[in-house]
Amino acid sequence: MEHDKADLEAIRTMLIRFRDERNWKQFHNLKNLIISLNLEAAELLELTQWKSDEELLRLSSTDAGFREQLADECADVLLYLLLVAGEGGIDLLKAAEDKIRKNAEKYPVDQSYGSAAKYTELKQRSRADKS
Repeated sequence: MEHDKADLEAIRTMLIRFRDERNWKQFHNLKNLIISLNLEAAELLELTQWKSDEELLRLSSTDAGFREQLADECADVLLYLLLVAGEGGIDLLKAAEDKIRKNAEKYPVDQSYGSAAKYTELKQRSRADKS
């Protein structure tokens, strides 16, 4: 099922309603939201602690409890990100599209294909190759 901007806006609207029904807006300044986003991202990261790549792959494909935890933490990150973007006046989908375009310029296919090198290293390699 493909989602679009309307779906993201619908989730944001649900989230704002949930927040406002509880009078939590008073706690949702940009700093607190960014802190909370990072705490939730750390909880997502915690799911991987002490696990090998193989174990994570097995858990995500066979363990419904692990998949639920993974989904819950991903959702928490998304929800806080929506709040951060809203508080910052950011159109998240436009920002994501813009960032992909910027990354395409930083990481041209002919220089970055199959490489984990940072774009600054790619430029250095490209210059070295030309000399």
